[in-house]
Amino acid sequence: MIVSVPEQLRYSEEHEWVAGLDNEDRVVTIGITAHAADALGEIVYLELHSGEGDTVEAGEPCGEVESTKSVSDLYSPVSGEITAINQAVVDEPKVINDDPYGEGWIFKVRVEGEPGDLLDAEAYGKLIEES
Repeated sequence: MIVSVPEQLRYSEEHEWVAGLDNEDRVVTIGITAHAADALGEIVYLELHSGEGDTVEAGEPCGEVESTKSVSDLYSPVSGEITAINQAVVDEPKVINDDPYGEGWIFKVRVEGEPGDLLDAEAYGKLIEES
């Protein structure tokens, strides 16, 4: 199955996406990719370990995503302070399956330092082809 890999986003090897790395305020939006949502199946529960004002570390678990198939850790692709959580997705996690790159965003972070080893769309596309 071919899933979309939007060109303007950056990706982690753990299948999170990052939008807005070029924003002047350094606030980025984070979610999980269509590939991850498809692999998980219907997402039924989302739990974040931190709230607004808390900090997350790149590559560290920051929550869990539970589907009808499994429970998976959610990793932060960047380090920084959480500035917003998408309460609509916490309340109705299936939105992630329906619109992973739009309404299904999970949280926003004010990035500290340089973002880690994020993949561009081409590199992420190769990663999911190999899996």
